[in-house]
Amino acid sequence: MNASGGERAPRGPTSSRPAVVVVSGLSGAGKSQALHALEDLGFFCVDNLPTLLVPQAVALCERGGMTRVALGIDVRVRAFLGEVGNVLQLIEAGGERDLHVLFLDATDETLLRRFSETRRPHPLAAEGSTASEGALAVLDGVRVERERLAPLRACATRIIDTTNTSVHDLRRVLIAHFGPASGGAPRMVTRIVSFGFKYGTPVDADVVLDVRFLDNPYFVPELKALSGLDEPVSRHVLGSPEAAEFLKRFSALLEYVMPKYEREGKSYLTIAIGCTGGRHRSVALAEALARSVSATISGPVAVTHRDVQRGQASSAPTERVQDAQSPEGDRDSVVSLELKDAASAPPPSSIGAREAPSGSDVSRSPQASRGPR
Repeated sequence: MNASGGERAPRGPTSSRPAVVVVSGLSGAGKSQALHALEDLGFFCVDNLPTLLVPQAVALCERGGMTRVALGIDVRVRAFLGEVGNVLQLIEAGGERDLHVLFLDATDETLLRRFSETRRPHPLAAEGSTASEGALAVLDGVRVERERLAPLRACATRIIDTTNTSVHDLRRVLIAHFGPASGGAPRMVTRIVSFGFKYGTPVDADVVLDVRFLDNPYFVPELKALSGLDEPVSRHVLGSPEAAEFLKRFSALLEYVMPKYEREGKSYLTIAIGCTGGRHRSVALAEALARSVSATISGPVAVTHRDVQRGQASSAPTERVQDAQSPEGDRDSVVSLELKDAASAPPPSSIGAREAPSGSDVSRSPQASRGPR
């Protein structure tokens, strides 16, 4: 069976039956890389297992809840290769399991170059080494390996020629065949994180959005103590034309790129939305974006509000300074107070400053009058 039959051929693993993928091929053709890619897709991988033990190993994995198993079988199992036909029938169990046999191949010249680059011996080198003739040449080992793997190659449901294929290309082929698009692998998890720039950008973010261009509810007295999770703040933020246009454009972008991320085998996509303090604008937009994304994709969407509990207005020490020094409607003063939370208090200039009585006019000193740096 080959892969020339279009998008549905060959068929990927289904979730209704346990899936077993047997990965074989010539040494140097990319079998180990294929197993790594399958492991990233959620398969339980076992390499170089003697073929007679394969049916019992698959049964034990299923008993432990592992219904997606990948097995590496190559020329290293030596005499056990003669039983491979019967073993494959036992694995398939009369159609109870979804069995796939991948065979990786490449030209002799390509395999010779790869062995030369890695400086590793061919697995069959030891069989041709005697005191008189020395080690078997790589090309001789490739020839013998082709002969021994011929029965397994004939059973392959898909043959992949890696002569002109990079490691990344091979990974894309396997993801397209066994990944989320095939219906077998778990869907990509999308995380939407709201945060405040004053507390730093999330280090695990794949996409970072800055929504500080929107009107800030922090400056609305009745909304200041609330968060973007409260209906009045959400209505204030999402009611602006700019926010509506932002959600429309970015939702359309995500609808386009998210299937591409999933096709490349990405397991997690983290979208970070930031405002100044991470309590109002970013929170409201993160909730709205999560609703929009959930309506267009079938994968799970998680929402996290990293800084929604930080810098609450009711407990901020800067409020007392605002009441004493600036009028209620002084926007510039409020801006400086909001930014003041991001800086640590300056150390006292001297011991005398710490011991100054409460009635002394310390705030009129030149250092104190300059405010936070």
